Amino acid sequence: MSATMIKEFRLPDLGEGLTESEILSWKVAVGDTVTLNQVIAEVETAKAVVELPSPFAGTVAALHEQPGTVVEVGKPIVSFEVDDAGSSNGGGAPAAGDGSAVGTSANGAPSASAAEAVGSPAKREPNLVGYGAVVEHSGRPTRRARVQATAEVPAIPEPIAVPQAEVAAERPRSTPPVRKLARDLGIDLELVPGTGPGGLITREDVQNFTGAADVPAEIAAAPGDREMRTPIKGVRKFTAAAMVQSAFTAPHVTEFLTVDVTATMELLAKLKGNRTFEGFKLTPLTIAAKAVLVALRNNPTLNSRWDEVKQEIVQFNYVNLGIAAATPRGLTVPNIKDADQLSLRELSSALTQLTDTARAGKTSPSELSGGTISITNIGVFGIDAGTPILNPGEAAIVALGAVRKAPWVVNDELAVRQVMSLSLSFDHRLVDGEQGSRFLADLGAILSDPAMVMTMI
Repeated sequence: MSATMIKEFRLPDLGEGLTESEILSWKVAVGDTVTLNQVIAEVETAKAVVELPSPFAGTVAALHEQPGTVVEVGKPIVSFEVDDAGSSNGGGAPAAGDGSAVGTSANGAPSASAAEAVGSPAKREPNLVGYGAVVEHSGRPTRRARVQATAEVPAIPEPIAVPQAEVAAERPRSTPPVRKLARDLGIDLELVPGTGPGGLITREDVQNFTGAADVPAEIAAAPGDREMRTPIKGVRKFTAAAMVQSAFTAPHVTEFLTVDVTATMELLAKLKGNRTFEGFKLTPLTIAAKAVLVALRNNPTLNSRWDEVKQEIVQFNYVNLGIAAATPRGLTVPNIKDADQLSLRELSSALTQLTDTARAGKTSPSELSGGTISITNIGVFGIDAGTPILNPGEAAIVALGAVRKAPWVVNDELAVRQVMSLSLSFDHRLVDGEQGSRFLADLGAILSDPAMVMTMI
């Protein structure tokens, strides 16, 4: 009969040096048997929702944190009872890095003998969240080390009770259309009881929510009936901090240009009727994104970063094009890697995938990092122009206004044309007025007459 030991899993750094994550939901309960890399929890970082795979195969002994709790990286979140005899072949391999798991003694401290039994440092095998199962050294622990490790492993500690309803449910569970309806009505989904399967909040639940009457007494007593309070956390907290840092670190300059985009809209209509683009989603954003990429070739200064630590200007020879996206979790700016290498069809597919993923709340941390220049499409909200704040670490951001019919002078005669306003914000440490103006002028020239691309490539 093989002996068992307790392995503790600590919250890992899920990328970009993030210091904390919120436990959204547990996918397992105390007593459940799990396999290696089985998803055990869903957590929300400051950038994305991430599924945590199990670094061990065994039985869940304790859940140390409940859903809704913000946990610092390195703190224990779950303990497993594993077969120590199989720990070196994947039956209980510890995770690497910040999410490392260790055997524990009776007081919760790492067991020296257990650490000795594990042996030399393990080699990391990366997975989609940057940690997970590892392959340990090929040497087999000595019999004496195994006996000592088994002897010093205590009985399973008393688990923290987590109600099964909380384990199975998200906080709160609903669909994107329902979340949008709640936002439009000014309703906090945290306060709405769900009547759907597994506590799912339905459209009817939101529509039938009467407000103060449905708010738990302990919640209503704090803010009163005349206001609603929502905790600042997750993406909104990260975005707010990033925007404040950007606004008060980089000296922003914003320039505006209104252009006649009738030719671009005519081109768009032709492309939609072309068999080559059948099944592809083409919008003014698609053409504008391609125009930005072309304009950057003649104005590479706008595709750069200010390195404060090294006191260097970093100019990128590639373009990771960020697209600002409004999601149920707040504003995010995922980016398309190496967008400058994509054809118009490939760019169209990438934009569609990016927006669909963002709206579903499934954008990964890697997709939110490494951007070099961004676009925000405020025209979809009927807005003509604005002064967008730079995405931190980038030199420029372009805001696309709404396409409107307006009177325009063509060949000294007044005509009705389709018009768009462009707003360009840039970091004046990296980009001077001439460089910014030339880029904006080139962008406007392409959108006014797409044939101008031929003079820029």
